Amino acid sequence: MLDVRRLRLLRELARRGTIAAVAQALAFSPSAVSQQLTVLEREAGLPLLERTGRRVRLTPAGETLVRHADAVLERLERAGADLAEARGGLAGALRVGAFPTAARAIVPAALTALARRHPALEPMVSETDPAAVAHALRAGDLDVALIHVYDLVPAPREPGIDTEPLYREAMYLAAPAGRAPGPPPPGGPDRSPEVSPDRTTDQAGVLLAHAEDPWITASPGTLCHAMTVRACRAAGFTPRVRHRVDEFATVLALVAAGQGVAVVPQLGITGPPDPAVRLTRLPMERRTEVAFRSGSAAHPAVAAFTAALRESVPPEPAGSRAAR
Repeated sequence: MLDVRRLRLLRELARRGTIAAVAQALAFSPSAVSQQLTVLEREAGLPLLERTGRRVRLTPAGETLVRHADAVLERLERAGADLAEARGGLAGALRVGAFPTAARAIVPAALTALARRHPALEPMVSETDPAAVAHALRAGDLDVALIHVYDLVPAPREPGIDTEPLYREAMYLAAPAGRAPGPPPPGGPDRSPEVSPDRTTDQAGVLLAHAEDPWITASPGTLCHAMTVRACRAAGFTPRVRHRVDEFATVLALVAAGQGVAVVPQLGITGPPDPAVRLTRLPMERRTEVAFRSGSAAHPAVAAFTAALRESVPPEPAGSRAAR
């Protein structure tokens, strides 16, 4: 009989790539992970891993077993959801991951609604970059999370993870209000951006007009950083990055100080408009989704938190497509 805990280790190895990464994520020692995988091979009756020096990779049999592990673990999530519903009444910890703007703009109201309906439920929020959510959910460090997806940064489906759409928001080019954009690079079209935050503009033209300006982006490795770089490259240039900042309020403060230009989402713009910042609506969007382990959508705690989130999202900006 194959052991479910060892199947989980094999699946994590397939996703994370190294025994050391699996050990760190699941709080094991590398030798313990290796020993458990050796036992799993003995249970399976054939090699699941190919070892070359310090590296390992899955054999075809190992890859097949990972696919079965995904299905088995999903069924266990469904079983846990059914048992939780049968017990009745929500209580205990619910581990929630959220990216910073959602943690500020959406999560507090959702927690208020959740506490009113299920006072014994204890949500525990951790600020989590969307790029780290899938691993955290599969490892059991999170039960549910908010992630974001940009138009220019495709999000491949993560095995063992399901998502539901929650919110769409507009994106803006933020530039110092007192300084005109620099000229486009030689050979580029001579296009100037619209200056109204309420009007969708020609994205390539807006960005290209700032090709010679310094840029403010998020930290490399984040989806926000990839979004800005890809949007600029699609317009025909590579941004010259001066500052790397993840918090959008700080980004806008730097823009107001004349330190550069940036692409920011609607939720990142807080309070009344700063007269020192010119916002130009771009024809791209950021989509917020709720993520959870496959099979856990019906878990009463996950379902209750998702329902509270849906009641707590701010109105979508005019012109945004309704979430489907």
